[in-house]
Amino acid sequence: MFAHLDVLHAVAGLLVGFLVGLTGVGGGSLMTPVLVLLFGVSPATAVGTDLLFASTTKIAGTLVHGIRSTVDWQIVRRLASGSVPAAAVTLAVLSRFDHSHGKSNHTILVVLGVMLILTALATLLQQRLVALSQRGPATSPQRTLISTVVLGVVLGVVVTMSSVGAGAIGVTALLLLYPALRVAGIVGTDIAHAVPLTMVAGLGHWVIGDVNGALLVNLLIGSLPGVVAGSLLSSRSPDHVLRPVLAIVLLISGYKLLT
Repeated sequence: MFAHLDVLHAVAGLLVGFLVGLTGVGGGSLMTPVLVLLFGVSPATAVGTDLLFASTTKIAGTLVHGIRSTVDWQIVRRLASGSVPAAAVTLAVLSRFDHSHGKSNHTILVVLGVMLILTALATLLQQRLVALSQRGPATSPQRTLISTVVLGVVLGVVVTMSSVGAGAIGVTALLLLYPALRVAGIVGTDIAHAVPLTMVAGLGHWVIGDVNGALLVNLLIGSLPGVVAGSLLSSRSPDHVLRPVLAIVLLISGYKLLT
């Protein structure tokens, strides 16, 4: 199952890892469309492989944030209580689709395209949305709790189907729900929650047969040094230039997948 090193896939992993470290945008938003549009990988296999790719890389991110105490474990539990069961149900539904007739691939392509466009918008409008939410009235703790679990359910479904959503969209939604929390805490919490979600969803796709083990290894070989390099340079990167460029790339990718 695990083949020799494929340089092109490793380079793709390196570039995506570097951009993830540099901008903080979720790897699924970049890796899955690259696999589908540039390498011709089937949508279901691209999503399944990317989910395990994401869970592996986010374990390292969670350890770093855990050491820095920038993870709110209560919020992680709230999100996971919605997302993990939703991922399991979504996997059960996907497993009933007939892969040979491309039904699941078509559905995944549509969801992936829509999620890329939403991620692009979240990347562009994140700061404005947060500024608006901070001016509004505070919501009750009970309402915040329910909204967080519902957010988990939504992320569980869309991430399992597209591998996209746990990054920019998840962070934006958490910033709106918890405006008093520091941004580092929101990012750390989002990464920590992505670990159980992507692990469950990725293993489920593996059971269904939607994971390419050789591809996964090659992507990881490239991405791990890429994430480190991008993270080290992130404080010096021109965020006001990178984010719009990245958003345009995501919009174009989403449009191409939908058409």
